[in-house]
Amino acid sequence: MKKERYLLLILLILIWQGVSSLHWVPRYKLASPVEIILGFIELIKVGVPPGHLLHHHVIYSLYRVALGYGVAALLAIPLGLLMGWFPRLRGMVNPIIEVVRPIPPLAWIPIAILWFGIGIKSAAFIIFLGAFFPILLNTIAGVLSINPILIEAARTLHAKEKDVFYKVLLPGSIPYIFVGMRIGLGVGWMTLVAAEFTGVREGFGLGYMIMTARDIQRPDEILAGMLVIGLIGLLINAGLRATESRALRWR
Repeated sequence: MKKERYLLLILLILIWQGVSSLHWVPRYKLASPVEIILGFIELIKVGVPPGHLLHHHVIYSLYRVALGYGVAALLAIPLGLLMGWFPRLRGMVNPIIEVVRPIPPLAWIPIAILWFGIGIKSAAFIIFLGAFFPILLNTIAGVLSINPILIEAARTLHAKEKDVFYKVLLPGSIPYIFVGMRIGLGVGWMTLVAAEFTGVREGFGLGYMIMTARDIQRPDEILAGMLVIGLIGLLINAGLRATESRALRWR
């Protein structure tokens, strides 16, 4: 069964290579899989721009993601727990959230540049906006999903409010929190690349690398960069799933 999972992917790659080899699609529009692999090797050895090697781009992008995503999680999880626990607070904050949430993170790029300039801070702010709301809303949903009978049972056993919060509410919300964290990470990763399209002061970043490859008309390196982004996102998501499995062993 595991081998069958990759049959379609392998078939599509072979068809793609065949179409490219027959020159049915111009090379300047779509590089072949073999050319993408060669472009990937060149990104590692030479870099884009020359001297700016792939691993440096990856490190800078991961740093921006860690900064924006970390702040988003640190703020969204406690706020979501409190909003789910206190209906009055939820009623006060909800209108603000519902006004700001529909605004795409990319629409904030001009404001981010005005506030923070071109650099890590503006990119981290865009990532923060992309990750904050999925984490917040899923955390609130996790609190509201807890069976009220469990809360009443804890209170019947004379549990204090803080014990109800930490021993009933928080553990019951963890699955929803992890779902929000995975969604927020995906959105934050996408917004990072778009934020780097606008320019980076350090000259490093996967989005910046892809835009530079576009400027020099290297579709092989563009697609190689896109592949790197996808693989890193896959690995991060797998790490979050593994962490979730460990955190939920008690279930």
